[in-house]
Amino acid sequence: MTELRRRGGGGDDGGRAEDMSDKEADSDHRPQSDAEVDADLDVDCKAEGTDVPDVLLSTADTDNTPECLNKALEGLPPRWKNYWIRGVLSMAMISFFFLIICMGPIILILTVMMVQIKCFQEIITIGYRVYRSYELPWFRTLSWCFLRYFLVCVNYFFYGETLADYFGALVQREEPLQFLSRYHRFISFALYLAGFCMFVLSLVKKHYRLQFYMFAWTHVTLLIVVTQSHLVIQNLFEGMIWFIVPISIVICNDIMAYLFGFFFGRTPLIKLSPKKTWEGFIGGFFSTVLFSFMLAYLLSQFQYFVCPVGFNSETNGFTIECETTEIFILQMYTLPAVIQNTLGWKTVKLYPFQIHSIFLSSFASLIGPFGGFFASGFKRAFKIKDFASTIPGHGGIMDRFDCQYLMATFVHVYIASFIRGPNPSKVLQQLLMLQPEQQLSIFFTLHSQLKERGLLPPTD
Repeated sequence: MTELRRRGGGGDDGGRAEDMSDKEADSDHRPQSDAEVDADLDVDCKAEGTDVPDVLLSTADTDNTPECLNKALEGLPPRWKNYWIRGVLSMAMISFFFLIICMGPIILILTVMMVQIKCFQEIITIGYRVYRSYELPWFRTLSWCFLRYFLVCVNYFFYGETLADYFGALVQREEPLQFLSRYHRFISFALYLAGFCMFVLSLVKKHYRLQFYMFAWTHVTLLIVVTQSHLVIQNLFEGMIWFIVPISIVICNDIMAYLFGFFFGRTPLIKLSPKKTWEGFIGGFFSTVLFSFMLAYLLSQFQYFVCPVGFNSETNGFTIECETTEIFILQMYTLPAVIQNTLGWKTVKLYPFQIHSIFLSSFASLIGPFGGFFASGFKRAFKIKDFASTIPGHGGIMDRFDCQYLMATFVHVYIASFIRGPNPSKVLQQLLMLQPEQQLSIFFTLHSQLKERGLLPPTD
């Protein structure tokens, strides 16, 4: 029984490993056919001298392009055929994105959860292919049970935290939810401990390394996918604009970098993804900053996009209503002297969020692509072209969300650092969860403090 092992290539092999194939379907210019990419992967395998099971090399690299699209593009060179397939499917995905936005925050949350599960499954499947090379059917079934169990445990913890944090009024109304909220972390830890103990009891002699390999793989995947998916949903609760703008600018950067690289790309950007070009990188940056600035101006005008998602106890439903905060109100700004001399404008009216959008788009253009480079390195390490073949011309869902997860984490940190202040509604929710005598104590203390500061009239 052959175990997965890595042998370092030396001499010429090491040199060839450094000069990995410069062809990649997920690139900024000169896209390849599947056959060319598969040939590249074979070269990589030989160059690195890595003993990788055949099951890894035969990942889902099949052509699942709709037959009607294949017929319509028949006769085109591979480069242009790939270009049109990616373009048509990109437009379809963007249309679907706008559709779910129109359907409201609940549908968006469910969509994020479905995407999370699919991404988790795609990454786990890569590790599981090595696992399947061992002829232990009952062992594989037990492994999948553990994977799903830990996925459920982590989701229970994160979404329970979100429910208690953002919808305290709803939790207070239902007695079962009060119990679950109060002991949520203990229940979550107990569930995890149960899975941990079951894993230890399932250890089988001569297969310890394989079992711990899958255990570690599962936990790293949970950290990358589930944790960051949770941040996407937390951003959404702060206001749909914090969800829509980051996702849109990553999509814009991906498309514009591809177009600039496709038509003008000449200078390689990074060896890890040799078909990424400086022309695509720079063109994508300026296009993304301009796009985000205009999108921020458009969305800042609508309460539907800028208000946090809340729960209305009177209607028993989710609401998107609020008093518009300062960052979504037009402000007058004085332009720098250089711009005044160039354009002849002294002042300009902007939404403060437009200024924030410049920082978001700069991150999406300059740092965000490193999420894609990381994914490219991961795929090359396992000799696969894509995480899956879910979307023709694009690969798997994870292939499209590698940069999105990094962006979501940045947005969450950005909001916590520069945007979010004390939230009166959350403080009130916490007060309502206290015992009556604790609430009275806080009331009298606050009343005394306000009187001392002269904010309340003295009582006789």
